[in-house]
Amino acid sequence: MSIERLTRGRRVLDIEARAVDALRDRLGDSFVKALDLLLAARGKVVVTGVGKSGIVCRKIAATLASTGTPAFFLHAAEGNHGDVGTLVRGDVLVAVSYSGESEEVLRLLPVARRFAIPLIAFTGAPDSTLARAADVALDVGVPEEACPLGLAPTASTTATMALGDALAVALYEERGFSAEDFALLHPAGALGRRLLRVEDLMHRGDALPLVPAQAPLKDTLVEITSKRLGVTGVVDDDGHLVGVITDGDLRRGLERTADIRALRAHDLMTTAPKVIAASALAGQAVAVMERHAITSLFVIEREDGPRRPAGVIHLHDLLRAGIV
Repeated sequence: MSIERLTRGRRVLDIEARAVDALRDRLGDSFVKALDLLLAARGKVVVTGVGKSGIVCRKIAATLASTGTPAFFLHAAEGNHGDVGTLVRGDVLVAVSYSGESEEVLRLLPVARRFAIPLIAFTGAPDSTLARAADVALDVGVPEEACPLGLAPTASTTATMALGDALAVALYEERGFSAEDFALLHPAGALGRRLLRVEDLMHRGDALPLVPAQAPLKDTLVEITSKRLGVTGVVDDDGHLVGVITDGDLRRGLERTADIRALRAHDLMTTAPKVIAASALAGQAVAVMERHAITSLFVIEREDGPRRPAGVIHLHDLLRAGIV
C-alpha cells in the first residue's frame, strides 16, 4: 500500500515538472513584452483572478511587492463591487484565468480600457476572450492536470505560479534590486534578521574598546574588562587600527614575559586584525568569524579606506539578533 501511495505522489510531481518544462520551452517574445510593460509602469501592478487562480494571484502580487515592484491582489469578484476603483492611470493589470473566460475577470476589462491600463493575461487558452483582449497574453497551458479526474487545478496553477516568479525575478534583476533593497522591505522575521547590517548591531562610541599602542598593561586590562567584550583594539598615533588584544593574547603575553610592568599594548597585540565594513551584512560577519575561528570583528567605515575603527561586533551580538 505504501508503494502505491508513493507512486501516486511521484506521478503528481512528474506531471507538474513536465508542465513547467513545457512552459520554459514556450517562453518567447510575449514574456519580453510583458516585462517591458511592467518596467514602464508609473503606478502599481494589480493582479486579479478568482478561485484557485486568485490564490495564485496573491502569491504573484506578494512576490512582486517583496522584490521592489509595488503590487497587490484584487479579488475579481470584489472588483466588480467597487474595489476596481483602486485601478488608476499608470497601473498595469495582470489578469489570471486558465480558461480565459472567467466572468468576474472579464467584467473588469472595460474599466482597464477606459483608463488606458495595459493588460497582461495569464491563460491556458490563447484564443480565449481574455487573451484576445490583452496587450500581452502569456500561455500557461499544460498537457494535463495532475488531478486524475482532470478537474482540480494542479499542474496549471504550478505553471502559472512559476511564470509569475520568472517575471518577478527578471523584473528585479533589470532594476538592479539589491540585497540592501531587499533588507529594507523585510525588516522583521528571519529574512530581515539575515539582512541586518553590521552597523545595525555593532558597539560604537564609548562602548568601543580602544587603547593606544603605547598603553601600559594596566590601562589595557581596564579597557578590556570595563567594555566587557573580551577584546580591545589597538590604534597608532593617527587613530588607525594596528592590532587587537584578546583575553588569550593577554595570557600568552604574561606567560612569556618576566617583567609584566614593562608590557605595552603593542607587545601583546595580534597584528593585521581581521576587519569588516560597517555596510556589510551581519551574515558576512558570521562567515568571517567562522572562517578564522574568532569571536569578534572590528568594524571600519570602508574596507578600501583608512583602517579607522568605527565599531566592534561580537559573536554574542549576532546570536542575540538571531543571525546565528
